[in-house]
Amino acid sequence: MTGAERRPRPLDGIRVLDIATFIAAPFCGAIMAEFGADVVKVEQPGMGDPLRGWGTESECGDSLVWLSEARNKKSITLDLRTPEGVALFRRLVEKADVVLENFRPGTLERWGIGYEALRQINPGLVMLRVSAYGQTGPYREKPGYARIAHAFSGLAYLAREPDRTPVIPGSTSLADYTSGLYGAIGVLMALRVKDRTGAGQVIDLGLYEPIFRMMDELVPSFGKSGFVREPMGADTVNIVPHSHYLTRDGRWVAIACSSDKMFERLCVAMSKPELGRDPRYATMRQRDLRRSEVNGIVSAWTGGLTAAEVLERCETAEMACGLLYNIKDIFDDPQYAARGNIQRMDQTRAGAFAAPAVVPKLSDTPGRLDHLGPELGSHNAEIYREWLGLGDEEIARLKALKVI
Repeated sequence: MTGAERRPRPLDGIRVLDIATFIAAPFCGAIMAEFGADVVKVEQPGMGDPLRGWGTESECGDSLVWLSEARNKKSITLDLRTPEGVALFRRLVEKADVVLENFRPGTLERWGIGYEALRQINPGLVMLRVSAYGQTGPYREKPGYARIAHAFSGLAYLAREPDRTPVIPGSTSLADYTSGLYGAIGVLMALRVKDRTGAGQVIDLGLYEPIFRMMDELVPSFGKSGFVREPMGADTVNIVPHSHYLTRDGRWVAIACSSDKMFERLCVAMSKPELGRDPRYATMRQRDLRRSEVNGIVSAWTGGLTAAEVLERCETAEMACGLLYNIKDIFDDPQYAARGNIQRMDQTRAGAFAAPAVVPKLSDTPGRLDHLGPELGSHNAEIYREWLGLGDEEIARLKALKVI
């Protein structure tokens, strides 16, 4: 064990049962596992989490996204639809601190393992419940995935050029990942309360809610004046120029001009300092009234230069500008390398592997990526022995009955 592997992590000693599927609640578990929690993935015998077969298949049979997003977890199999499986799960819950789930509301209650039932055997249990619309409200039983959450939250409506088809806002799983992040925040706060009081609680999260929470002034603007924001493509409401611009060599650059001072710097970069003093453009309000005209000036400038030239001139003028990266650009970039944002692993069950590194970086108790997503049921013997004290014969019997 290396020195780095011996360093303590913030969540050492926390036990988590992850009975969820795909990404949303499981991403919370991945974050916790990176920072030391003992996260046990509970999967259906013979099948496993559907994420194992989602996306590009690797050499070992599991998908690349499974290998990356089930990182540091342990896998056991257990059929929660059987009485004996439920009994085993209840025993596991006695030893756990956290349960992560994302079934439709009411499903766990029908199986006899809803929160109220589980807190009777473990009053300190913290449960994260992620569902399409949350545990309450008229839509609580409706199914939904991240794409539906993007639509319901208002994000997908805005992710397009005017009068064009709405597009995917970067990742089809954005709502899943943000729900995992908010779920992790909720679990950690609940564990903090448990430290003080000994009592657990439920974190109830609708898949659309984290995206909705991040929609800047959309809510207060409509609440104040009834303003309905319409799609603006790459532009930003109230801020000009603040968009994407094409260069002579066919690359796109992002220019963020979020203040009048920044506009003055952009004008210097464009060798047109007089525009920064021109009353038609000097204030954000005036630029917003002439949005097309201002964007046209900037587009004409970037279109006459290569991307490298635009970046150089903006940097000299201390103007915020960046190239729109594809994944090859990211792999080649020295900043990503310096920060260690891509972790390369040589000895994995999928051969050489690159994965997003752990964030955030903690100075004294950092997280780490110990291993990729595990094989189905590969930790059955370890968990059932260490947590429940089951012997080899009992584990073999349960396997033969397909309970595990």
